[in-house]
Amino acid sequence: MEASISSRSHPSSILPLHGLAVRPMPDGVRGALVQRVSARPDGPLDVTWLAVGTPRLPLGRIRLHWEPASHAGWNVTAHLGLATTEVHLASWPAAPDDWPRLVRPTVHEVIGLCAALAFATDALDLSNHLAGV
Repeated sequence: MEASISSRSHPSSILPLHGLAVRPMPDGVRGALVQRVSARPDGPLDVTWLAVGTPRLPLGRIRLHWEPASHAGWNVTAHLGLATTEVHLASWPAAPDDWPRLVRPTVHEVIGLCAALAFATDALDLSNHLAGV
């Protein structure tokens, strides 16, 4: 309960997802914005809460949403921010209580791909600028 209370009084605080994942998301949030994903398989996945009225996700950012599944576990979804919209990235229906371990590899790889794409885009823009295109 402590993580939930502190996250409500400080919504921009970075929180460890494993401590939140076995509780329903607090009222007034539309998901958790992924802030950091460790490269280690057993490493932390840290988030901040996104308020209900928050505009769409920034480019390359991931939002997680979870709710109790009908029989057991958690229905987890991930959305990815693109240049002009958000897209459904993945779903994990009826995931077990340790679902952050299940979603971490996907989230880690997508964040890495987005960073690589942003770097390649910047390099191409610089190349075009230097070439006078």
